[in-house]
Amino acid sequence: MENKNNGKAIFVLFLTVFIDLLGFGIILPILPLYAEQFGAKPNEATLLVAIYSLMQFLFAPLWGSFSDRYGRRPILLLTLSGSVIAYIGLGIANSLWILFIARSLAGIMAGNIATAQAYIADITTPANRARGMGAIGAAFGLGFILGPAMGGILTGPDPNNANFHLPSLFAAGLSLLALLCALILLPESLNSEIKAKIQAHQHHRPKLNWVELSRRPQLCILIGIYFLVTFAVAAMDSTLALWSKQELNWGPQQTSYLFAFMGIVSTIIQGGLIGFLKKHLGEIKLLFLGIFGLGLGLLLIGFSQSLIFLLIATALVAWGISITQPILNSLISQITAPEEQGQILGIASSSSALARIGGPTWAGASFMKFGSSAPFLSGSLVILLALTLSLRVTQSVFKPKAERVAR
Repeated sequence: MENKNNGKAIFVLFLTVFIDLLGFGIILPILPLYAEQFGAKPNEATLLVAIYSLMQFLFAPLWGSFSDRYGRRPILLLTLSGSVIAYIGLGIANSLWILFIARSLAGIMAGNIATAQAYIADITTPANRARGMGAIGAAFGLGFILGPAMGGILTGPDPNNANFHLPSLFAAGLSLLALLCALILLPESLNSEIKAKIQAHQHHRPKLNWVELSRRPQLCILIGIYFLVTFAVAAMDSTLALWSKQELNWGPQQTSYLFAFMGIVSTIIQGGLIGFLKKHLGEIKLLFLGIFGLGLGLLLIGFSQSLIFLLIATALVAWGISITQPILNSLISQITAPEEQGQILGIASSSSALARIGGPTWAGASFMKFGSSAPFLSGSLVILLALTLSLRVTQSVFKPKAERVAR
């Protein structure tokens, strides 16, 4: 009966996260063009992407701490409620500063994914946890495939008269639906026994300082690659709509469909191809190929002048993203002791969050200063640095004990 109830809870979480990420996927591709409607310059439009990540970076640890103290369900309900308000703010915005307030609020409330993952950890054992986490990952992926496509439909086919308010209000309705699902169907997962274990773990958990981390070169290299890859991808995400408008005379609908295409490619790769490739090539070679494909794709976007060329370029980008991120997480986890997994993966996540702040900020500035292709061409140079670092990842990654000496 307990397994049946856990299965129901995981399904509700899947539905909740999927509906919420669907709304997020609807907004992301059209956001820079929406900002332009209020006179935003490219560097201001990309800051709308960066400010979301900044608020998420600042507040996600706070929501995690609150969920440990007060329970997962209240935090899920609170953050989903905040998402509803943020999307409504986007939908009724009549000035650029309201857009910034709405996106800031959305970033502050972006703690529901981590809280959902913590909920999964509460109700699963180590043996079946991967299956539960996989459900969250699947919801995430589906949201990013269907969301941009729906956003493209809702904005309309006319680039000069795109409806930016309807997608935002539709996303608000989706978040409201996710909130109702969680409110009605999702019980609290954090009982007194689990709370006691969390508090005991936090009390006895060793603290890892940066000086000690710097003595572990392979780990630093992997986290550095993680930062560089995320920086380049975030720069692309925030300027692709602006680039396609200027270079191809596209509107938000066409750009949304392009994001959906990348989501489909990513799902195909992560859904089965990555396992086959990892088995035959190994993780280190596959990491190199993923980074290489990402860099080549960004370079080709900068020179794309036709749809076929652009689809090839974005398929390479989707390949790179789909390969590098899970492989990096895997390699970081392998050279990390069990008792410090949370700390190390948290550092990697923080570096990724910082990259999602810096990437769009740089992309907007370079777009204005050096031209529409600058974010992609400079992104390919950033990936070249990541590629160089990947050559220093050695087979010792697969020997965890070698990385855990003198600690």
